[in-house]
Amino acid sequence: METPASLLERLRRPAAEAEWARFVQLYTPLLYHWARQVGARPDEAADLVQEVFALLVQKLPDFAYDRSKSFRSWLRTVTLNKWREVRRRPTAPRQAQEADLEDLASPDSAAEIWEAEYRDRVVSRALELMRTDFQTPTWQAFWEHRVAGRSAPEVAAELGLSVNAVYLATSRVLRRLREELDGLLN
Repeated sequence: METPASLLERLRRPAAEAEWARFVQLYTPLLYHWARQVGARPDEAADLVQEVFALLVQKLPDFAYDRSKSFRSWLRTVTLNKWREVRRRPTAPRQAQEADLEDLASPDSAAEIWEAEYRDRVVSRALELMRTDFQTPTWQAFWEHRVAGRSAPEVAAELGLSVNAVYLATSRVLRRLREELDGLLN
């Protein structure tokens, strides 16, 4: 059995409506969050998300993913550049005060925070979208064992499954998650 191509690869195919719908479902909350973090009002953030997706529809079919680079960084850069483009208005720059500068995170910690937040949001959203792709007992076994951190024997006894079935369910969901997010997380 052949492993399905990653979502990024599937987006390059002609007539990839289902893949685009999946991509939009997966990334809308994150893009909206990033827009709000840079100071966009809710209406501006929603417009920005739409503009980013419009640009991605043009760019992603020709996008060649390089595993040595970060898709997250590229997507964040696209979003921030689009935000800068949208909000270009002549304004007088405000002089930074020393107190303002003390509150800024160091570049290293900021990058770590962005990375952790990106991973958490994308994985959470992917799991949310994947839930309906699995039968209820499979999903419950995975969720209770892997996410809630309960032991396999405890979950098996509660759900009326074998311990092996709990491990197999967890393995199936995690394999699917890795396939779904291939290339989206570094």
